[in-house]
Amino acid sequence: MKSNQERRRRASWMGRWEEEKYEDGIKWKFLEHKGPVFAPPYDPLPQNVKFYYNGKPLPLSAQTEEVASFFVKMLDHEYTTKEVFRNNFFTDWRKEMTLEERMVVEDLAKCDFTEMFTYYKGLMEEKKNRSKEDKLKLKEENEKLQEEFGYCVMDHHRERIGNFKVEPPGLFRGRGDHPKQGMLKKRILPGDVIINCSKDSKIPEPPTGHKWKEVRHDNTVTWLSSWTENVQGSVKYVMLNANSKLKGEKDWEKYEVARKLKNHVDKIRRTYRENFKSKEMKIRQRAVALYFIDKLALRAGNEKEEGETADTVGCCSLRVEHIKLYPELDGEKHVVEFDFLGKDSIRYYNKVPVEKKVFRNLQLFMENKQEGDDLFDRLNTPLLNKHLQALMEGLTAKVFRTYNASITLQQQLQELTDPEESVPEKILSYNRANRAVAILCNHQRAPPKTFDQSMSNLRAKIEARKEQISLAKKELKEAKKEAKENESEKLRKLVESKKRAAARAEEQLMKLEVQATDREENKQIALGTSKLNYLDPRISVAWCKKWAVGLEKIYNKTQRDKFAWAIDMTETDFFF
Repeated sequence: MKSNQERRRRASWMGRWEEEKYEDGIKWKFLEHKGPVFAPPYDPLPQNVKFYYNGKPLPLSAQTEEVASFFVKMLDHEYTTKEVFRNNFFTDWRKEMTLEERMVVEDLAKCDFTEMFTYYKGLMEEKKNRSKEDKLKLKEENEKLQEEFGYCVMDHHRERIGNFKVEPPGLFRGRGDHPKQGMLKKRILPGDVIINCSKDSKIPEPPTGHKWKEVRHDNTVTWLSSWTENVQGSVKYVMLNANSKLKGEKDWEKYEVARKLKNHVDKIRRTYRENFKSKEMKIRQRAVALYFIDKLALRAGNEKEEGETADTVGCCSLRVEHIKLYPELDGEKHVVEFDFLGKDSIRYYNKVPVEKKVFRNLQLFMENKQEGDDLFDRLNTPLLNKHLQALMEGLTAKVFRTYNASITLQQQLQELTDPEESVPEKILSYNRANRAVAILCNHQRAPPKTFDQSMSNLRAKIEARKEQISLAKKELKEAKKEAKENESEKLRKLVESKKRAAARAEEQLMKLEVQATDREENKQIALGTSKLNYLDPRISVAWCKKWAVGLEKIYNKTQRDKFAWAIDMTETDFFF
């Protein structure tokens, strides 16, 4: 347990908050806020906009029409072409219908949403083309809402709240091929919400005609409000903003534990390698699992919550069917092929050569087992983490992921950064280093639906810039020729002007080509997750300071707020 002295020292060192006394187990002494902001009520369709079933107009009840609108607004997205999405939507939509509607609407293929789609498309266009006055008015309304509901008072500090708006109802998308995509995310009402505040604070007033589900005074947690969403049964929280005192401390502690691992990792690796030949099967399984968590940055895997149907696994919950063993493949020996659905139903597929002892242990673990049997049948995540805690205080399987992500970024930056490169080229090197981490952590994404068009536009700009360079060089050549024949101050200045124009055009071309390369390489890789959750920000800040790259080129304003503690304390010689 951390002493009050240590807590005060850390607060002072981080330089962002005045010293305060914290007793062990106490997160705060006073907490007051206004509660969350709920989604606005559904705005029904105009009477002239019809829904048709089997070619005939069919009036819908307000609830049925609202759920239909969620589907209609996504008709130009690939989600609505997927069978599982359509089936889940239609099943949940029918549950919201009246008995009379259910008796008529029995086949999604017979539903005609054309007029609804046209109407909502028109609303989107109107929104895009709003006048400056309307945009200013909306901005002022949002700022007023932020001022009233977007702040709380915690231990005499006015802290910003991160997500004070309750997510509106809609259709669940998930990531990857999630089996629940298309299901209805129901509207959250005050009766679903638990409020957390201190006893001596002014308890938030629920909207007129409503009551909160519960009011708690639990100062051992950091959330302000919570509710359970219906699709996956997961609890959602209203939390403090990323740059709040508690959030900053939590981030700092997370990366400090990962940095501490750097001093222990060699001994831990020697230990699990020695355990490859243990006489106890559970110790061998633990050693091999830890090898994969360390080398491949696999998630440990936890038991799924009740009601979760997605067949997702992590390292400890791998089954025999998820791996194949090849004594030799593509010129490599002892190759393991992984193929499973990880977190958020993102497929993890990888072929990787492993140490001979690991390969033989996997053969042993798979003996006399069927496809559905657990690969590590003597191991689970709590047992693994208990073992790791004995090796280093605060160590869990997740810390390896943070450590390996951060150390990979640092190593890649050291290898890829060329002092002679321009700032855009250095940023490309940074993104490539970040991309190496994202690939390690299996942070994939579907290519944006506008990707091809945006790349086409970018290539057109590149071609136009090349023509501009060609023209600039031609004009420069002519100016030089004229200046040689007729020496004058005016012609000399003209030559210098043409030289600068040609140089500017070439620099702009270089920036566009770097941008195109970066965009193409990022097509199916999500850089944000690793950058915000797994990479020690002090590495990025130190790199920016060392190579004179503006921090705004790496982190946007929200991200700079989140990592303000790192920006304040980092020098150019700090590395993980």
